[in-house]
Amino acid sequence: MIFLLDTNTFSDLMREDAKTEASLSSHSANNTIVICPIVRGEILFGIFRLPAGAKRQDLQLKAEKLFSKIPCRPIPESAADRYASVKVKSQQKGLSLDDNDLWIAATTLVIGATLVTRDKDFQSVDHLLTADWSV
Repeated sequence: MIFLLDTNTFSDLMREDAKTEASLSSHSANNTIVICPIVRGEILFGIFRLPAGAKRQDLQLKAEKLFSKIPCRPIPESAADRYASVKVKSQQKGLSLDDNDLWIAATTLVIGATLVTRDKDFQSVDHLLTADWSV
């Protein structure tokens, strides 16, 4: 099984959340754990917007350590078609997912993964499997 980590789950790992780390450890031996470029970009944006200093440096080191362990899969071309479909359906349902979340959902669907997230809004995306490793 493939698990794509959402930005909030990757952040939980950076904060060394015990439940999320335990879930990662229990799944990593038997499954494929990945992120996508959108998640990597959101993490880096959060770090780069911080002023220079110890906190930024610490977060950068934690992110780099996790980036080296959790591969970043490219977004397949077919995710663009799925993105368009997911966005239209989300708007019709009145969902509040932003474009980055819609790209993450589309990518997850196209690669046949389960999205690991704390964001409950993803549960309204048709056919998207989600898991919350923080509980």
